[in-house]
Amino acid sequence: MKKIKLVLGIHNHQPIGNFDSVFEHAFAKSYEPFLDLLERYPRIKLSQHYTGVLLEWLLQNRPKFIQKLQKLVASGQVDMMGGAYYEAILSIIPDEDKVGQLVKLSNAIKKHFGKPPVGMWLAERVWEQHLAKSIAEAGLRYTVVDDTHFKYAGFSEEELLGYYMTEEQGKTIAVFPISKRLRYTIPFQPVKHTIDYLREIATEDGDRVAVYADDGEKFGVWPDTYDHVFTRGWLNEFFKALSDNLDWIQVVHFKDVLKSIPPAGQTYLPNASYAEMLHWALPPHHFALYEEFEHVLQQQGIRDKYESFFKGGFWRNFLAKYPEVNQMHKKMLHVSERARVIEQSKKSNGKAALDRIRSHIYASQCNDPYWHGVFGGLYLPVLRHPIYKNLIAAENELDKLEKNNAVRVITYDFDRDGHDDVVVESPTLNCYFKPNVGGAIIELDFKPACLNVLDIVSRREEGYHTKLKHAVAGHTPSGGVASIHDVVKSKEPGLEQYLSYDWYRHCTLVDHFFSAETTLDDVWRCAYKEEGDFVDQPYNVKARKKGANAVIELSRHGRIRRQGKEYRISVQKHITIDSKKNLLEIDYTLRNEEREPLQLWFGVEFNVGLQAGNTPDRYYYLDNGGIENAVLRSKGELRDLNALGLRDEWMGVDVRIEMLKPATIWRFPIEVISQSEGGFERIFQSSVVIPHWKFTLEKEWHVKLFHRFKSVKR
Repeated sequence: MKKIKLVLGIHNHQPIGNFDSVFEHAFAKSYEPFLDLLERYPRIKLSQHYTGVLLEWLLQNRPKFIQKLQKLVASGQVDMMGGAYYEAILSIIPDEDKVGQLVKLSNAIKKHFGKPPVGMWLAERVWEQHLAKSIAEAGLRYTVVDDTHFKYAGFSEEELLGYYMTEEQGKTIAVFPISKRLRYTIPFQPVKHTIDYLREIATEDGDRVAVYADDGEKFGVWPDTYDHVFTRGWLNEFFKALSDNLDWIQVVHFKDVLKSIPPAGQTYLPNASYAEMLHWALPPHHFALYEEFEHVLQQQGIRDKYESFFKGGFWRNFLAKYPEVNQMHKKMLHVSERARVIEQSKKSNGKAALDRIRSHIYASQCNDPYWHGVFGGLYLPVLRHPIYKNLIAAENELDKLEKNNAVRVITYDFDRDGHDDVVVESPTLNCYFKPNVGGAIIELDFKPACLNVLDIVSRREEGYHTKLKHAVAGHTPSGGVASIHDVVKSKEPGLEQYLSYDWYRHCTLVDHFFSAETTLDDVWRCAYKEEGDFVDQPYNVKARKKGANAVIELSRHGRIRRQGKEYRISVQKHITIDSKKNLLEIDYTLRNEEREPLQLWFGVEFNVGLQAGNTPDRYYYLDNGGIENAVLRSKGELRDLNALGLRDEWMGVDVRIEMLKPATIWRFPIEVISQSEGGFERIFQSSVVIPHWKFTLEKEWHVKLFHRFKSVKR
């Protein structure tokens, strides 16, 4: 009888900071019913992976589930897989943190399930060759990646029915290829398709290995899958079919394969992730070209034949595609290195604090908001906020360890883009300035609340936006349930009207010169005429400490372009960061460098990211009088004001913008249109506040503003 070895691996994960209701939903719809059904088929072996985030939630909220899982592990039916505790993309975190993340989850598995894992799940299957060394140093013997990785290296389908050895600097691990065919048939196609495929590849020797390993959430959490998998019984039918055919389908663990079958050879795999991820990593134009090229190959019937040459982008280019991702990543590296310096100084009296700091840093490496695709959470504030919250919490602990309450002013290329930035760190406020991009502030941390007020994402074109106008309620391919990659639907009608794209990055202290015909709607849509060349152009900078404060002076000699003529003016902004008063004092001076007076319309853009745009506990307020529609998603104009406040009662934060010269204020939301598992959706990012003035500039014009922060009772 021909035989085949089948390895089943299930990866379960929830991002740090995800709503408790999401954990509850995933548990009820996927994690619990899956394990309950597995328990009824004791001869079906399963390799299970739970990230540290999810494991903590289960230990705290579902102890009986953990007890059941412990019994299945003790019986040998379930084998626990390791990985990065916080599901980090290992390739982009420091080497010491790679090993630390892996060891942390291995120790947790040993503590709760009696023995450490033999191998690991690789987050988003993002592979780079140097990872082999860190994986081996963490005591793990194998990992799993897509068969796509192997095909890029030139392997044929027949060569992917086993595992291979790889190494880095002499450190070796085994690498298993995950079958793409099984990933797309399980659980979306009839069970018979999977059994027939296994029969097709079985041999007399029985030494071939087929690997299925994928997200547990596709069994119940993905759209329409709960009814398909559980109510209509797909998973029960699958387990029964395997049980009925155990005489030739040998369901085993990864570690069993390592013991019983020699490696098929040695390999060095190229940088890769799963195919969809590499598509998402492309810039918008190439995103569309990729789809067009794929369609042409499919029409010609040669897509599968040349699959190994059909590759998208490189995962790390998410850091180039989205400056917000790059900034978050570089902040993580900055804080991790700062902690490492203290760790290496061997301060014995700070071990407990250092352990807390390192845990915060590991948590900040959770991968979900560091990229964007159908599953990536870059556009979701609820997933970005915990990254910054943990990083700022780590900084607060580091401040205490260093016993240094002085302000620090550092000039260096923080985001590694080839231009020097200015980073101001103080006990209560951090400010990150980009002199080469309008002299704007790109990060503003209110440390008592562990909040980056500028944790926002600007509106940019995404390759999938072209599908929005053709969105339908759903599409089900013949013969099964639609894969999440096939579903196209919209969460609300009319989303296409919000497809505005920003030609500059929204941050704070963006200097605008509006033309006479500009309207609030024009600015909201970023479809207005900018007369000045200040928004995204270089400023000269001087940075220094002054007593307990930091002083940043930014200046630019620029132009006003109007009716085919240019007029020379200069803008100087003098910012004093007062940590004791939790404020930025901002002095603007505009100088006319022409002989004739100029009529100007000048505005200063502030952005405040307070997570939610349409809840009653987060709102605008005035010192006197009310605002008709005060939610943070609202849009409007307020005249003759000296102050506008924004309050978040849920986080306990109050942010104010004050002007000594009365101003007209425009306010409007930044909302991106994103695609997720549930379809296209509108996601609130920021409240834009632009105080502006119309005046005649003869020689000089001055205005003083204050940006204040305080904690309020929750």
